[in-house]
Amino acid sequence: MSKVQLNLVVIRSGNIEQATVFYQRLGLYFIKHQHGNGLEHFASEVGCVTFEIYPCTAGTVPTTATRLGFQVSSVDAVVYELKKHGASIVSPPADSAWGRRAVVADPDGHRVELTQL
Repeated sequence: MSKVQLNLVVIRSGNIEQATVFYQRLGLYFIKHQHGNGLEHFASEVGCVTFEIYPCTAGTVPTTATRLGFQVSSVDAVVYELKKHGASIVSPPADSAWGRRAVVADPDGHRVELTQL
């Protein structure tokens, strides 16, 4: 069997600037991209994975059913920062079998699971 590694995750947003600010509060750094005549979008390198936020346009399928997960240095600090800026907290920080964990929703409704490093 060959070695497989995830290297790209793409979500679609109704407001890519607002979504980018949300994910920056998790600690991601983004740059604006455009490939040829394609749509402008934001991209961030997270380990070996490129995480991209594209605009949701007519004819594209919403990605809000996709659940994302990020490890952060402090779940409590990140949730506090997100909450301060009006983010929806689905499950507040709590200890779990996976360590300190919370679930938040980004501005488009993607569920984002945060676990502590």
